[in-house]
Amino acid sequence: MKKCCCYVIVLLITITVIGEVLGLECYVCENQEDNNEKCVKTIKTCEHNQDVCLTEIRWGSTPYWSQGAKKQYYVSKRCSNKTECALTRQHYMPLCTHIWYQDWVCSDCCQGDRCNYYVISGTYTIKPALSVLGGIILLRFLF
Repeated sequence: MKKCCCYVIVLLITITVIGEVLGLECYVCENQEDNNEKCVKTIKTCEHNQDVCLTEIRWGSTPYWSQGAKKQYYVSKRCSNKTECALTRQHYMPLCTHIWYQDWVCSDCCQGDRCNYYVISGTYTIKPALSVLGGIILLRFLF
């Protein structure tokens, strides 16, 4: 039984390390008018220092403002790091009102491959924690 337990632990550690070495994957797009096409089909493997996916959504008039211009969404997604994400969220928080007649900007970050599929997900997935939790549950069933 102890041998089986050791194999399970080694397997979980291997899965976690391989996931980290391969690099985070995020959806990427810039100023798209919706969360379709490019924003859910274009994937980038992030640089080694980028550990989160950053999503921004803007509501406002077209970039070249004209009187009576309609307001619409603009979605941007990219790789980032936790520090940049925190600063971006802090910067945009006062502007994140969701009031339809005002221009606003909101941002969100998440951890995990392709976690930024949805515009503002509000979920934070951490792969190593899930691997450890899965291992604990598996060990519980084995013993």
